[in-house]
Amino acid sequence: MIIELFNNNPDQRKVSKIVEVLEKGGIVVFPTDTVYSFGCSLKNKKGLEKLARLKGEKLSKANFSLICYDLSNISDYTKPMERKVFKAINKALPGPYTFILNASNEVPKLFGNKKKEIGIRIPNNNITRQIVLKLGNPLAVASVHDEDEIVDYTTDPAAIFEKHENDVDIVIAAGYGNNVPSTILDCTSGDIEIIREGVGDIDFI
Repeated sequence: MIIELFNNNPDQRKVSKIVEVLEKGGIVVFPTDTVYSFGCSLKNKKGLEKLARLKGEKLSKANFSLICYDLSNISDYTKPMERKVFKAINKALPGPYTFILNASNEVPKLFGNKKKEIGIRIPNNNITRQIVLKLGNPLAVASVHDEDEIVDYTTDPAAIFEKHENDVDIVIAAGYGNNVPSTILDCTSGDIEIIREGVGDIDFI
């Protein structure tokens, strides 16, 4: 189904309906401040396995990022970081960035692997952050687009629904998405390395 939401004032009844689907292991297409993303509840193994299948991967090999509401609980999923890295994250987020950080011991348990790194996102998008807040834990997400290809269907929620209506439970329609992905910054060494330049500028580094 398609659920229409507005970024400036998301309908809380619709948000609750989306959260119910996520809690049952559903897959939802979310708006962000970059491209639309597939996502599921990080704490639902059924949802994680479905998301991995949707991306053509095994869960143990999947490379999902986490969308958090704010920085308050990222220490549950990451190891302690250098002060300069924390300052950069605090300055950049919410925003169109993915920070690759050293994963805590909790992450391999969730994904059933030996994952040592995890991508953290806090998009500047009120719809998705309100869903995460009500859900009570992060979302595991993967961009709708293929890794090296962003085409029309990835920016138009109606086109995303037409292509993936049998793969997902809900597509959130919140207007056209961006056609440029997030900027990816690798912080696992203690320094900040630019892996991919996307929407976000890097003046804060």
